[in-house]
This record gives sequence, structure tokens and C-alpha cells, in this order.
Amino acid sequence: MANVLQELAGWLHDVFVKQFDTWILLGFVAQFFFSMRFVVQWIASEKAKRSVVPIAFWFFSLFGGSMLLIYAIQRQDPVFIAGQALGLFIYIRNLWLIANERKAAMTKVD
Repeated sequence: MANVLQELAGWLHDVFVKQFDTWILLGFVAQFFFSMRFVVQWIASEKAKRSVVPIAFWFFSLFGGSMLLIYAIQRQDPVFIAGQALGLFIYIRNLWLIANERKAAMTKVD
């Protein structure tokens, strides 16, 4: 059992300490921003007592997803690149739809 724990500690050191650099730091920051979208959505839903997707969700998605795409490109990970690139189109489209909806609402008020 002690051998397994020692090997695990060595692996954790190799993964989280030995290879730590600016790109790893960017990856963690990017993941933080990407994850914040769920916190924002959860708080908004709790306040409304129903499921809500606030505009901040889409901005966190776009910002965090863009940073993660940069990280994935640097890492040359084709699965990660494809997933993040597709997501960016979805986030931009949702922000576009929201902007169009707000513009239409402003036009009706005038």
C-alpha cells in the first residue's frame, strides 16, 4: 500500500509541479473563468427560483472558452481544440440573439 501511495505522490508531482509553467497557469485561469459560468447561472436561478441563463453566462463561456482554445492549440490537442472551437460559435450566436432581441425591444418602445 505504501508503494502505491508513493507512486501516486510521484505522479501528482510530475503532473502538477514538475511541468508547471505559464501555459499551465493560463489553463487553470481559463478553466476558472469557464467554470464561473455555472456559478453565475446557479446564483441567478436560485434568486429567480427557476432555471435562468443570464447574459453573464454567455460572456464567461466566450471568455473562458477562448482562453481554453488558446491553451488547447498550444497543447496541440485536437479533441480539446474541436470542442472549444465549436463552443465559441454557440456562445457568439447566443450573444448575437440576445443583442437582436434587445434591439427589437428598444425599437418597440420608441
